[in-house]
Amino acid sequence: MLSPTLIKVTNVLPESILKKLSKFGIRKILKKYAKITVEGFEKIEKIEGPKIFICNHLSNSDGLILNEILKKKYDPIFVAGEKLSKDPVTRLATMTVKTVNIKPNSADKEAITRIVKLVRGGENLMIFPEGTRSRVGAMIEGKKGVLLIARLTKATIIPIAMTGTEVLLPINKDGNMGGEKFQHADINIKFGDPVVMPVKDKEEDKHAFDDRALEHMMKSIANMLPEKYRGVYK
Repeated sequence: MLSPTLIKVTNVLPESILKKLSKFGIRKILKKYAKITVEGFEKIEKIEGPKIFICNHLSNSDGLILNEILKKKYDPIFVAGEKLSKDPVTRLATMTVKTVNIKPNSADKEAITRIVKLVRGGENLMIFPEGTRSRVGAMIEGKKGVLLIARLTKATIIPIAMTGTEVLLPINKDGNMGGEKFQHADINIKFGDPVVMPVKDKEEDKHAFDDRALEHMMKSIANMLPEKYRGVYK
């Protein structure tokens, strides 16, 4: 947790310096606390065109780790809840990755329009379809916004399953993200095959089809996870 004095210092430092310091600090922290194992990364190397990476969400460290893994080859833009940029601590973390802020639990048309434009322009996207970190250590229901983005961009969907980050940077029960502390943890990350989305049946109701399509997408993540992490997608 940052002291009040240190928070004041970060508020006056030029953004370019703050960004460099944040990147250095995060890499040092991850090297110290996280033992990372990656499987299946080679599956995506031959896939051309923009990609939408989707992953389960357990911790505020998820994006930091995935950015370290994906940045060199794919440099994705992360879809992030706008509150992350308002907390003095998590703001430092968001400065180290490319982000598009989105208003949670709302149809943020402006943000979605921007996201679609970026992906159509060739950018890769990283999104956590659950929309928030799971407080139960297992998958919770996904949000349908990811379906809209996938349909409008026609980008290749790559599922990622992650475990261990709930130990690396546990969620504070009191909701204070700035007070969360890193701990030593084994992190396992699996990249899956591209998701082939289902086709709507002729007589199928649109809402029923959306539910089926979202479940299909979320299970592409869940099926790579140990059972205790699958939550509502067992």
